[in-house]
Amino acid sequence: MKNACVSGMMGRYVNSLGTAARRTIRARLLGVGAALVLAPLLSLGQSVTGDGPSVEKGFQKIFNGKDLTGWQGHPKLWFVKDGAITGQTTAENPAKRNTFLIWTNGTVGDFELRCQFKISPNNSQGFANSGIQYRSKVLDPSYWVVGGYQADMEAGPNYTGTLYEEGSPRGTMAMRGEKVLWDKDCKKEVTGELGKADELLALIKAGQWNEYVIIAKGNHLEQFINGKQMIDIIDDCEASRAMSGVLALQLHAGPSMTVQFKDLRLRDFGGSASGGAGELEKLQGTWRAMAGEAEGSPWPQEATTNIVVSIKGNAYTVTSPDFTDHGEFSVDPSHQPKQMDVRPATGDDKGRTIAAIYELEGDRLRICYAHGESPRPTAFTAPADSGRILLTYTRQK
Repeated sequence: MKNACVSGMMGRYVNSLGTAARRTIRARLLGVGAALVLAPLLSLGQSVTGDGPSVEKGFQKIFNGKDLTGWQGHPKLWFVKDGAITGQTTAENPAKRNTFLIWTNGTVGDFELRCQFKISPNNSQGFANSGIQYRSKVLDPSYWVVGGYQADMEAGPNYTGTLYEEGSPRGTMAMRGEKVLWDKDCKKEVTGELGKADELLALIKAGQWNEYVIIAKGNHLEQFINGKQMIDIIDDCEASRAMSGVLALQLHAGPSMTVQFKDLRLRDFGGSASGGAGELEKLQGTWRAMAGEAEGSPWPQEATTNIVVSIKGNAYTVTSPDFTDHGEFSVDPSHQPKQMDVRPATGDDKGRTIAAIYELEGDRLRICYAHGESPRPTAFTAPADSGRILLTYTRQK
């Protein structure tokens, strides 16, 4: 029914064009199904599957539960298993040095991150170490090496819940249970206690899923595990502190080990934070397609204005009188024009990546995307033989 509807819609469109345009549009668009025709709409939201809590108000899911879209790291060491991001080393496939899976949809500044983690040693020494990097820097992109603040975790009794500064002389900035001030001279002072280290350790479930929460606002850093605060830091050391930077997950060099993460949700408090999560906040709500153009010719109104997109968090629903559709996406607002990568979950383009650009001005959204092997557009135009489609949407109030 869905493909028949789209074919009929596109057939009416093609018949309204001249002979040359009909040949081009038929070659590029007919028979591709709703996923391609609606790909620009689909790029407004992300279909999230897998187990886990619903997205809390103000949060965005930054892992789709199925693949590593929006993340980059060593392809032999990072993968998705059982709905979780999984980092694993073995004797046959070790990490040469500490390496990281880096979130590519932006940076974090003032934010809250919530996720589940599980870490397991696959060796006789009982060793396994990992962490969550935040406000960090990429030090060596060739091996995905990151340095900066790290919410630490391990299979042993010492470091889970602590704050470690990867690649810095400061090292462990706060042990579990400490309230710490790093002063303007970059000297550490323990100013209070959140609890005894061994009592806090007893709240962490070894070899099982635990919840990590990280909150960073200005120079104030807090980390929680399973609802209990582990560290509290005021960082006044301007020479070393970071107010924004990348988010990443660590896989430690050494004996064979496995670490997993799932249900990653990010809330942007604004201020110094930037990137895909903050950008998606602007796209929340309902949008209606108003105009379209392909191969130098406009789309008829009937082919566009009956299509509505509803966005909540990273999830979307595309509806028309005859079908619904969905897919996945990532955004990179650091480029000009801003970029999208669209992955339809249905139709002939299922599993492919469609390169697009987008522009948001008030209540108007424009998206231009490439079809097939066409390169990513660099302008919001869709001339003949370009392999592009340009659509304009307005926000519904």
